[in-house]
Amino acid sequence: MFETLLLNFLILLFPVILFLIFFENRPHSYNKIVLILLSTVTMVLCMTVPIKLEIGFIFDLRYISFIIVALFGGYKNVFPLYLVLNIYRFYLGGDGTLQSFLFSTVIFILVPILSKKFIQLNSKNRILCAAFVSFLTIGLYLLTLSLFFETLNKEFWLLTFHALTTHVGMMIIIMILLEQIITNMKNRERYLQSERLNLVSELSASVAHEIRNPLTVTNGFLQLLNKSKTITLEEKRYIELSLQELNRAEKIVSDFLSLAKPQSENMVYSNLKAETEYTKNLLIPYATMHQVDVQFIFNNSLNKRYDRNQIQQCLINLYKNGIEAMKENGGTLFIDISEQKQNIVIKIQDTGIGMTKEEVSRLGKPFYSTKEEGTGLGMLMVYSTINKVKGIIEVESEKGKG
Repeated sequence: MFETLLLNFLILLFPVILFLIFFENRPHSYNKIVLILLSTVTMVLCMTVPIKLEIGFIFDLRYISFIIVALFGGYKNVFPLYLVLNIYRFYLGGDGTLQSFLFSTVIFILVPILSKKFIQLNSKNRILCAAFVSFLTIGLYLLTLSLFFETLNKEFWLLTFHALTTHVGMMIIIMILLEQIITNMKNRERYLQSERLNLVSELSASVAHEIRNPLTVTNGFLQLLNKSKTITLEEKRYIELSLQELNRAEKIVSDFLSLAKPQSENMVYSNLKAETEYTKNLLIPYATMHQVDVQFIFNNSLNKRYDRNQIQQCLINLYKNGIEAMKENGGTLFIDISEQKQNIVIKIQDTGIGMTKEEVSRLGKPFYSTKEEGTGLGMLMVYSTINKVKGIIEVESEKGKG
């Protein structure tokens, strides 16, 4: 039994190790397909090599992979496992085939219901939740099995003990490994984003100053030329177009400068109340123009050291993005500043057009924007500013729901 138990443990580790070695750096959509395929193979192998107890009973660990995929992926992702599980079980045949089908159907219906709430839990609670679901699943299986016993003898209780401890123990170990992988991936992405932002910050500060000087001189001469009475109307139109483009270039340079390091003369130690209210009041006319209602809640007593100008620009960019996402049909912009466990939490929510998962994943990347005329520097500046105060940005969006 012990050798088979170790073999099953290695089978469960198989997708984790294979994913770490070959697929961790692949695109997310590709990862999902690979993980479903690996989980399916693991489940089949667990059914092929069941654990045999000395008292004559056998059980396997098929539902560990099944439950993990159901909790992380919901109905859509666990459905292939459900099909394969039942097809392979019918292929193996023997007693309990129909009961296995009915039981797996019940688990397939019930467990994925928890998926959305499960994903929102923190790492520790996800491990405990998965272990609890595993305990209930095997508990329900054993309860069903007990109906076929005339009396619940010592052999049944030995089976119960081995099945529960093995399933829950294995689930906890696999979940700890999975959560560590998820944490490592997030930390690596944050580190790469931080390095990327630091590089952009250094480059933008040096390049923007050099570009701004000739832009200012050119702008001045064009304005003087525009006042001349000797130029034709067509030439005047060309000059006005040139001035418009120069102003646009000036705005891009200003966005680059906002990515530079915090300036000591702008540094404050405050609770963000002045900055959040100032930027909110600044954009209320813009919101009114687009039929957007602004709801503002401030409940924070924690202080933080930051560059006032950069934080103000960061908030303006976020408020403006939210309003522009609702400019077609109007809506409500919710701004909530609160404190949670010694952290300042700023929640900005709109009821606009929303974004796809791919669009969300690309936010903060240089020159990526969902707007036709956008440069992407606004959100890059937001990510850069929050990175400088050692903050974290989390984005939740759904297409059509804001």
